[in-house]
Amino acid sequence: MVVSFVVLSLALITVSFRESDSGPVHGIQDAGAAALRPFEVVTERVARPFRDAYNWFDGLVDARSENERLRKENAQLRQQYVAARSAVDDVAVLTSLLEYEHGPDFPKDFDAVNADVLTTSSQFKQQITIAAGSKHGVRKDDPVVTAAGLVGKVTRVTPTVSQVTLLSDPTSAVAAEDLTSGASGIIRHGAGGGPALFLDRVTKNEVVLVNDVIVTAGTQQGALPDVYPAGILIGRVTSSGQSDTLPFKTVQVEPFADLTSLDAVAVLVPDGRPR
Repeated sequence: MVVSFVVLSLALITVSFRESDSGPVHGIQDAGAAALRPFEVVTERVARPFRDAYNWFDGLVDARSENERLRKENAQLRQQYVAARSAVDDVAVLTSLLEYEHGPDFPKDFDAVNADVLTTSSQFKQQITIAAGSKHGVRKDDPVVTAAGLVGKVTRVTPTVSQVTLLSDPTSAVAAEDLTSGASGIIRHGAGGGPALFLDRVTKNEVVLVNDVIVTAGTQQGALPDVYPAGILIGRVTSSGQSDTLPFKTVQVEPFADLTSLDAVAVLVPDGRPR
């Protein structure tokens, strides 16, 4: 049976090649193709949605994969930008500290120990931790500054790190004076919170005006220890007034140093101190 079909097929193929386009075999082929054409159209219409759905899902998978790749690249680039920006900021801060150290306003008879800030202050803790300690020559009560002005003083020391209590801490007190009038008082932090400082104990007969610059006095007043050299910038007067009921003027001071955002500081140590 199979041999008969094979022989018949070969015979039909031979006749198809030999006869003209109008021959009977070609007519049968054309008729068969015409008869099968509707089935081909139906098959195409039935298969097209499945083929389109497959292509859509395949494209969706590719799009999701590309989106994930782009998301990872974006996150990586963002991290690189943050690291680069942080490095630029660190260089700028350290450069300003070095310029201050070698400038005319740097206190005489002192050296600077520059240190990165490891932990910053918070609403409940006006202290920072710096990457310098006793092995670097830092001691308790050493003044701490930035190029902008006074920050606070060292209150705890370990061999490699130290704790600095900021001017904004309620326990801080610094002998200070008005650079213009010479009016003297004590810089303290206000009870209401926030970054503002107050020049306390200024008598009513002394003159303190808005925009006057306040600096360290460098002298001892009562029990206040003389730990700050004279002339270090503290801040600028933002308001000054007095009342009949209070014995002293009310003088508010905005610090020059941004106590809420410190990246690096300089600890002032006496010349010749062993490290």
